[in-house]
Amino acid sequence: MGKGDKKTKRGKISINSYGKLRPRRKKFKVSPKKTKNPLEKEPV
Repeated sequence: MGKGDKKTKRGKISINSYGKLRPRRKKFKVSPKKTKNPLEKEPV
């Protein structure tokens, strides 16, 4: 197991391929929208 192995992360890097062990990076991070907490008090 190493650079020649297609099923390892190191092997994926050397072959320049992607898979479950080496997922692609996403360009944009999607964050959840902030919602008001009903338990929080509003400033007066």
